[in-house]
Amino acid sequence: MLGTDFTKGSPNWIDLGSPDTAVAAAFYTALFGWEFVSAGPDAGGYGFFQQDGGTVAALGPLTEEGASSAWMVYFQTPDADATVATARGAGGTVRAEPFDIMDTGRIAQLTDPAGAEFAVRQPGTMKGLDKASENNALCWAELHVPDPGAALDFYGRLFDWRSADMEAPGMTYRVLSTAEGDQEDASFGGIAELQAGADHARWIPYFAVADVDDLAVRAQGNGGSVLMPAADIPDVGRIAWLADPFGAPFALLKPAPRG
Repeated sequence: MLGTDFTKGSPNWIDLGSPDTAVAAAFYTALFGWEFVSAGPDAGGYGFFQQDGGTVAALGPLTEEGASSAWMVYFQTPDADATVATARGAGGTVRAEPFDIMDTGRIAQLTDPAGAEFAVRQPGTMKGLDKASENNALCWAELHVPDPGAALDFYGRLFDWRSADMEAPGMTYRVLSTAEGDQEDASFGGIAELQAGADHARWIPYFAVADVDDLAVRAQGNGGSVLMPAADIPDVGRIAWLADPFGAPFALLKPAPRG
């Protein structure tokens, strides 16, 4: 599972772009019990979701004209400029060239060849998220694309990810791990084939929770919707897909006990 000892290719940040940050902040604080803390008067409305004093995610206003509300997963890189050059050469699209966020880190916004948006982050004084893989924090990042093999090739060039096949109902699921450490311990996400009827390739963040069913009900009561009802996945846990009031999709996971 994802931790906070970030290495090359680890998801090390996540933020939400929303057309109404006040409404979005109210939704997620009601759902997860987070606290929203502004990054300051010069941050353009950007701020941090915190739990017990540690940052678990961030929120800011949409900056791209015509963009839909969505969660953005950032992957660690030791050199944002070099990773952007590699992505461009491998068929990716650069939506925002590398730029510094003061001294906290250097980021860039990218789109993979299948159309899934993601970002890279080169740490500065801020290493990344303070909490991961605990209740109400990011625990998994999942890519849905038409051609998982091509996606593995693209991201492998950027981050040297390892993968392991896992048979799931009607599909082969690719479990992703960073290049360093024990492969199972270094797993942080997966790649699944885009299912019939899905609108576009995308990354979906999973947040660990104690009770998937309860949070799905609470999400609906606060203006969200259920995209995929709660279900048990053998050897994985209980999951559900939700969307916030502006349609940004995300998932919940209560992990199965590890043997």
